[in-house]
Amino acid sequence: MLKTFASTPILLLALVAAEDGKDYGIPNWSCDAEVMKKSKTKPINVHSLRFADIDIIGALGDSLTAGNGAGAAVNDAVAVLIQYRGLPFGIGGDKSLDEHVTLTNILKKFNPNLFGYSTGTGSANVWQTAHLNTAIPGAATVDLYGQAGDLIRRMKEHPEIDFQNQWKLIHIFIGANDICDWCDYPDMVSDQHFRDNLNKAVQLLKDNLPKTIVVLVGMFDLSLLRKIDKDKYFCDKLHAVECPCEQEFDFPTEDISAQCKRYMSVEQELMDGRFDTTDDFTLVIQPFFEEITEPPMTPDGEPDLTFFAPDCFHFSAYGHAVVAKALWNNIVQPVGMKDRYANLTDLSGALACPDKKLIVFLDNEPLEAYLMKKKRHTTAIRDPTTAKETRDF
Repeated sequence: MLKTFASTPILLLALVAAEDGKDYGIPNWSCDAEVMKKSKTKPINVHSLRFADIDIIGALGDSLTAGNGAGAAVNDAVAVLIQYRGLPFGIGGDKSLDEHVTLTNILKKFNPNLFGYSTGTGSANVWQTAHLNTAIPGAATVDLYGQAGDLIRRMKEHPEIDFQNQWKLIHIFIGANDICDWCDYPDMVSDQHFRDNLNKAVQLLKDNLPKTIVVLVGMFDLSLLRKIDKDKYFCDKLHAVECPCEQEFDFPTEDISAQCKRYMSVEQELMDGRFDTTDDFTLVIQPFFEEITEPPMTPDGEPDLTFFAPDCFHFSAYGHAVVAKALWNNIVQPVGMKDRYANLTDLSGALACPDKKLIVFLDNEPLEAYLMKKKRHTTAIRDPTTAKETRDF
């Protein structure tokens, strides 16, 4: 996704104007007090985990998770090279939820002592900013195994982490660089290799991280870039460096979109139970990007460039915040009932609260088991003799 382009002359071109400093927060958000509580005793089973039980957060990924350009001023394309690690939607911890939505800032409402999120600016090897965000600009799925190993090492070595006993959430978002290379190297970044690379990284996490939920944000359709940079000379030229496949018009938009769909499909293969063989680990895919076919739009029907950094590719602070809201609303939906589309233009919908009747983290438990558990809870409300057993998650 992010290739080295600091020396390219297109940085000297006039940039597309966008609103400076735009962000999105949700002031005074809270849920029912019962929903916000930790478990009475530390859970040993992932299917009994409350959001407040999550103590540690970490991340793997590429320049979107590293936060490249997220805090860049308008007309400052050079700042796309800066990794604003405090702003990414899945792991950034700058500001508060009142000012900037991220998964971290939401989880801090449940557990203010959450540890591991990234802050400020800096590269993956700068602990003071990266913490447990090991994402590296330019990474593809083949690089996730190394990032996973780095993350495991950081957790094991840090004196403030109770490695065996604290519950961990690992956020993964990857795939843009795979598709950006697909036109030139289709065999190297085939959907089979894409799946196997993900599988290898998650298996390493499973083999080495006790008490862990892996949240994989599903692939998005990168052919949308062609709609974003249409008639925008600077973005069009810069994308030729950042994502060559997007600019190779011998490959129809439909073909690029179809390959993204194949990536989405093989991601779902990882939900076949292979990572659910122990009680303290699971993988959950959040597929809200899958059916998005248009970029965020302005009231005039044009792509909303305030959603993006100055390169019209990476997310701005505002874009990250909007995506974070969509991610959270997907997380609180059970597997099998998750939305595969999020409206990134209309923000009128609420930031959801977990279901009061079933306030555990909605993981990869089979849908039938989820519905049965919810039915038992409803029965417990009618029958006080069983209420304690079914409410004490």
